[in-house]
Formats: sequence, C-alpha cells, structure tokens
Amino acid sequence: MLEASGEPVSAGDPMVDPAEVERLFREHNATLLRFIAARIGSTQEAREIAQESYVQLLRLNGPGAISYLRAFLFKTAANLVTDRLRQRDRRRNVASMGDMDFVAFELSPERQVASEQAMTMLRAAVEELPPRCRQVFLLHRVHELSTEEIAKRVGIGERMARRYLARALEHLRARMDAADAGTKEV
Repeated sequence: MLEASGEPVSAGDPMVDPAEVERLFREHNATLLRFIAARIGSTQEAREIAQESYVQLLRLNGPGAISYLRAFLFKTAANLVTDRLRQRDRRRNVASMGDMDFVAFELSPERQVASEQAMTMLRAAVEELPPRCRQVFLLHRVHELSTEEIAKRVGIGERMARRYLARALEHLRARMDAADAGTKEV
C-alpha cells in the first residue's frame, strides 16, 4: 500500500503520521481550499471544512487501510461539504415554514379561551408556591437548569432541589386537576 507521497504504508501503523499531514497541508492545502470553496461558495466555510478534514485525518486509527491519504483528505472534505449543504437546506426549509399559513393549526376561539384560562390558573398556582420552591421550579422549567446547577445557584443540596421541584410539580398538578374537575362538572 502507498502513502500520498507514493511511499508504502505499513498495515501496522497505529495513526497517521502528523508530519505526513503537515506535508499534505503544505503541498495541497491551496488546492483543497479551492476545491471546497467551489462547492460551498464561501472561503470562510471552506477553511472550516478543510480544518475539520485535517482533524479527521489526524484522528484516523489504522491508516494502513488507506492507500492514498491525499485522496482520503479530499473525499473527507467532499463529504463534509455535502453535510454542510444539507444543513443549509434544512435551515432554509425551516425558515420558509415561517412564511407558511398555519390556518389549519389555529385554535378555535373556545380552545384559545380555555388555554388562556389554563395559563392564568397555572400562573396563580406558581405564585402560591413558597418562595424557595417557586424559585427552584422556575429555574428548572423556565431557565432549563439541572437540579445540580439549581442547587449551586440557590445554595442548597441537590437532593433538596429535587424535593422542591417535586413539591412544586405535585402542587401544580393538584391545582390543574382540581380545575379540570371543576370545568367537567359544569
């Protein structure tokens, strides 16, 4: 098997020789950047993709299976370009969904009123919580902190943070269940 330089690669090599990657960089980086930029349309993204290609080459375990490192480098770059272009398409598709008419998803006036009432009831139930319990609940649900992060921020143990969170959830569930039972009786 031959390296990109035309020299044999022994099958027992555990990793790609960094000196070989450096040589590839010196000799082929400008060509690689042009190759990527032509496909991606951005020199900045081309640099990022080229860098990631070199990193993947350096992480390669057992490069003995690869006969030409230069070809592998370019193929890796081409695959990364394809991935980047797919990401762009997904972002464009999501952004264009913002322009769509969501009439089919609009709530009926009755459901809008019901959801507003439920939110009002939920806010009132949160306000009924003891201050520390409310703080832990809001840090978890609104700020999306873990119980470990909450414990550090509030100055309590993680176990106590979990207890406050469980107490808050139990209280809110009871309030919402009571409200649901009250509306079903009407």
